[in-house]
Amino acid sequence: MASLLEQLRGYTTVVSDSGDFNAIQQFRPQDATTNPSLIAAAAEKAEYQAVVDDVLKKVRKEAGANVSDKEVAAASFRPLEVAFGLKILDIVPGRVSTEVDARLSYDTQKSIDEAHAIIALYDKAGISRDRVLIKLASTWEGIRAAEILEKEGIHCNMTLLFGLHQAVAAAEAKATLISPFVGRILDWYKKDTGKDYAPADDPGVHSVTTVYNYYKKFGYKTVVMGASFRNIGEITELAGCDLLTIAPKLLDELAKTEGTLPRKLDPAKAQSLDIKKIPMDKATFDKMHAEDRMATDKLKEGIDGFSKAIVDLEVLLEKRLSEIGEPATAAR
Repeated sequence: MASLLEQLRGYTTVVSDSGDFNAIQQFRPQDATTNPSLIAAAAEKAEYQAVVDDVLKKVRKEAGANVSDKEVAAASFRPLEVAFGLKILDIVPGRVSTEVDARLSYDTQKSIDEAHAIIALYDKAGISRDRVLIKLASTWEGIRAAEILEKEGIHCNMTLLFGLHQAVAAAEAKATLISPFVGRILDWYKKDTGKDYAPADDPGVHSVTTVYNYYKKFGYKTVVMGASFRNIGEITELAGCDLLTIAPKLLDELAKTEGTLPRKLDPAKAQSLDIKKIPMDKATFDKMHAEDRMATDKLKEGIDGFSKAIVDLEVLLEKRLSEIGEPATAAR
């Protein structure tokens, strides 16, 4: 009998949720996605030290001796993200998602500027824009940035997405892809209710199913990529979703598990459902967001968490910079 992973690939594009090249190499997903936490974790591993050091040396050289190590470390996050992205693109045949600094999540213009800078680095490396997704937080401002970037031919992945209002706004903005966070939704409900949930009753699974059916019912081109899974039960309940981004540990579990995997999400079934279309504007978005405690809590928590991961990474990079060469001579 075929493994669950093999059967899942018959319904769904499987994406690796990792900055670990070795894990990506093992499972050979179509695409790969990273975030600041994953980059920070990978950057601490000895086998990736050369990638980190190369970026730091290059940024230091371009910055000059009068720029402090702290400033060089801060300037290194973007090129380090892209350096990891380039390594990943050597392995996967499809796309890599590279994230805009989470600290810019409520600033449309700065998010656009950062996206342009990321794409410029990929362009310089000879990578087609079709192979890169710019990850933006699903704030109203982030979604507006995506709308502009998509018109420029820069494809966007809307992350930290927890509510239907975010999904509808992203689709109306013609974002290429959304990444609803299944496991983080489950975490919130478990904490709020004190209950455990079977996969079929999982609030995160229900949320993604609702979004998927809404998109297919109304013919949106934006695709759904379920993300942030806590167990393989959540994954099997979403078999048929456009894409699923899965951590290496769960990919391994799926590969080692045999059984029958029925398709759960189907665009033809979605067409027959009675779903009301939601006209979306900022007032509606803000109202729906304020009424959704889970989405409000998890969006803030996600932005704060990714922002902290970048700060922690910058501290790590500053320390490493002092270890590999002469520190800056300028006063700090």
